[in-house]
Amino acid sequence: MNRRRAARDYKLLLAASLSMLILAGCAAQKPVERNDYSAFRREDPHSILIVPVVNRSVDVDAPDYFFSTLARPVAERGYYVFPVNMVKEVMDEDGLADANLVHAADPTRLADIFGADAILYVTIERWDARYALVSTTVTVEFNYSLKSGETGEELWHAHERVVYQPQHSNSGNPLADLLSDAIVAAVTRAAPNYIPLAQKANASALFRQYKGLPAGPYAADYGLDQDRF
Repeated sequence: MNRRRAARDYKLLLAASLSMLILAGCAAQKPVERNDYSAFRREDPHSILIVPVVNRSVDVDAPDYFFSTLARPVAERGYYVFPVNMVKEVMDEDGLADANLVHAADPTRLADIFGADAILYVTIERWDARYALVSTTVTVEFNYSLKSGETGEELWHAHERVVYQPQHSNSGNPLADLLSDAIVAAVTRAAPNYIPLAQKANASALFRQYKGLPAGPYAADYGLDQDRF
């Protein structure tokens, strides 16, 4: 009898321990952070106007290079994107040649000019290559904001930062590796290739689950991605 009671008590204790472990595991899991898409779903934009970017980096050429990487991924999300060259020409004629003026302008006014449902604003926070000893670190950082063309309300936002540092050589010859790393770092510093980093940042901002831009009306999964966005 004692053996049966001991076995039963052991099973009860084991079950209780397992239950506590399961509950502890569930409590340790953080809830998935999602963007609030209620305003976006309510507006349901079909066309997006991408305006010139504001540059807060030290590279004066950064806006032109970055601007060339943005239209395609937005279109791939299923939205009509106004031709960027046409947009720039119209804004120049309308007295909005400066990107800071464009970002400060009333979004509804910009939408009226082009007939856009929403306006995408991007600010370049970093676009630089920093050299330290025998390595160069290339960094790009952006803030994205999509605003309603009807109300000016922000519908979606994202922040992306991408860092690239060339891998160190490992040939087994320390002196040769040091020389090789120094050459690579010097070349990277002299002519860093920012475009792939900008493309990676755009892809992450627009396509990332729970944070990206929901599929637009010209995408195959339009209206079917509420579980992910």
